[in-house]
Amino acid sequence: MCDVGYKKVLATIILIFTFLLVISGAALAAGGETEAIGYRLPLWSVLPFVGMLLSIAIFPLVNPHWWEHNQGKVSVFWIIVFLIPFFFAYGGGETLAQLLHSVVLDYIPFIVLLFGLFTVAGGIILRGTLRGTPLTNLIMLTIGTIISSWVGTTGAAMLLIRPVLRANQWRKHRKHIVVFFIFLVCNIGGSLTPIGDPPLFLGFLRGVPFFWTMNLIFPMAFNAVILLAIYYFMDRYYYKKELVANPENLVLDENEKKEALRIDGIHNLIFLVMIVGSVILSGTLSKNLAFIDQATGALKGLHLYTHQGHPIVMPYTNIIQITIILLAAFLSLKTTPKAIREDNKFTWAPIKEVAKLFIGIFITMIPALAILNARGAELGLTEPAHFFWATGALSSFLDNAPTYLVFMTTAASLGAAEGVVTTVGTIAPEMLLAVSCGAVFMGANTYIGNAPNFMVRSIAEENGIQMPSFFGYMGWALVFLIPLFILDTLIFFI
Repeated sequence: MCDVGYKKVLATIILIFTFLLVISGAALAAGGETEAIGYRLPLWSVLPFVGMLLSIAIFPLVNPHWWEHNQGKVSVFWIIVFLIPFFFAYGGGETLAQLLHSVVLDYIPFIVLLFGLFTVAGGIILRGTLRGTPLTNLIMLTIGTIISSWVGTTGAAMLLIRPVLRANQWRKHRKHIVVFFIFLVCNIGGSLTPIGDPPLFLGFLRGVPFFWTMNLIFPMAFNAVILLAIYYFMDRYYYKKELVANPENLVLDENEKKEALRIDGIHNLIFLVMIVGSVILSGTLSKNLAFIDQATGALKGLHLYTHQGHPIVMPYTNIIQITIILLAAFLSLKTTPKAIREDNKFTWAPIKEVAKLFIGIFITMIPALAILNARGAELGLTEPAHFFWATGALSSFLDNAPTYLVFMTTAASLGAAEGVVTTVGTIAPEMLLAVSCGAVFMGANTYIGNAPNFMVRSIAEENGIQMPSFFGYMGWALVFLIPLFILDTLIFFI
């Protein structure tokens, strides 16, 4: 796309969108400027977000070379398409408030956590003879699934994806290994503690007991066992097929000199503990009276802006967490020999790609989250199955953390007489279970459903694996995950 054409398209879209949004904003503002923005936004204001998603899905198929070099420009394009019309329709104050919420309070902690885990995990390498047999792969995926709840899905993914890829670098068929890695390690495995996945951490901050999430163990184990079994038989099929085509691989496997497994850069585990500890510390401090404004009940922090009488504050707990994570990343870079990162095929490309694309996603999804937050209670959700699928469907495309919070609040509005007592109200355990499972499990439905999905895909492609396209991956999810989630519904939520 030439620069002149790009600018003409951008200008035309902005003019049309601005005109329509200004008209809609003026009409809906009659109900009062102080009314929640989610009530005033028209449904079609989510179109820039849809455009962002379609760009991620289509451009790599149409022109992968162009996409590789213009991801940032595409993100900026859709951000501008959203921001300029929004500014003219709702004013600079509302625009600034929404940007601060999205970028400073949500995106920056999100990308800093990913950066820290990516950097630290990149300094750990598993050396020795590790052949990618079906049994070996099954063990690694099982370990990854188990530890995801304790070091986070991103931490487990970044820690294990490179050893998995190295063990299987001799194999022809590797795509399915990475896909099931995303299903299990990047998503379903993070179900059992608030550390595992951000939605559960948000629940913890709002009063859900730390170990309440262990109630997810039966749906989690059910899904994990089935997916691991499917994976094993699929991998065994491809493994046997590869050995028939290349029998020398079997000879090599049996006769080569075995090298004992060892971990280099193991000191980085200290920095990994620092990062996980910073998340736990942030959650603990947020419940400490010293960090709570007694007048408002809100967390104390760095004042950023006040909009319509509502202060926007960067909590001190977030600042502490970010500082510790950045310190851990810095120490990892300074203390880890460059040879380890080189042998690990470590580059900054995956984290750069995630940073560029997710800033566009976070900003353009502002209308979608605002509308959902304002009108979520109008969806008529009354049963656990409703909450499981509504939370899951939206978590597949929106950030699953705020989506979880919206439906957690909606579940609390049903007025349960007894159940889990939270800051948003009392929630029936079966409803909270459904919301939690939907947010965590169905993040596996798309590449953008959970951040580690995207990072793992990028690392795999860097290592020469041709991963499924955006829609291609959704096809895998449709075949293997959706039937499983239907079983979940029948067994656990009806």
